[in-house]
Amino acid sequence: MAVPDPEIRNDVNGRSVQDRLIEAAEELFCTRGFNDTSVRDIAAAADCNVASVNYYFGSKDNLYREIWRRRLVQMRGSRLASIEKVMSASNAPKLEDLLRSYATTFLEPLVGRAASCRFVNLMAREMADSHLPREVFLNEMVVPVMSALGDALVRICPPLAHCNLRLIILSIVSQLIHTLCTQEMFEKSGHPDVPKLDLQELVDHVVKFSAAGIRAYAAES
Repeated sequence: MAVPDPEIRNDVNGRSVQDRLIEAAEELFCTRGFNDTSVRDIAAAADCNVASVNYYFGSKDNLYREIWRRRLVQMRGSRLASIEKVMSASNAPKLEDLLRSYATTFLEPLVGRAASCRFVNLMAREMADSHLPREVFLNEMVVPVMSALGDALVRICPPLAHCNLRLIILSIVSQLIHTLCTQEMFEKSGHPDVPKLDLQELVDHVVKFSAAGIRAYAAES
């Protein structure tokens, strides 16, 4: 069977075929889910022919993985940069500064903008019905970020070297993930008694709460 010619034309906004397919697929995966989104649906939404999906990505599964890979690379880069910024400052790094920089960088890309909120929905769907190989998430995000954050925490607070850093970091991340889920639930509820959550206020709370817990761990060790 002949291999289809690639569609090399960009759209009026200069987006390539690959970018259009990825954007369209992410939107459909978020709204319909992986199983209820067909290759034909994706191609139609991207204004491409059906063969383009297989030509550029090989399969719907590979396209799904590429969406995640791109997102994870972006998030990993911003989180590692937030850690490095604090640790490379001329003044001695402070625990609160590290936590605030990391928490802000963690939350900001995932709230407020349509594309970001869309990805939060994709994350929720993936957690409920997984189609992504676990090693992708671990290799692209969890392991490198956890390692960098753990090293930074020990540099600032050396007694933490004797603590279970993985549990400490998981506690911080869990607070941030719960913050995202709670904010989305509150905003969609429309209930008059549900408070409006302020991102900066939430970050301040996570920083204060986590710093106190970390110092307690360090004091025990």
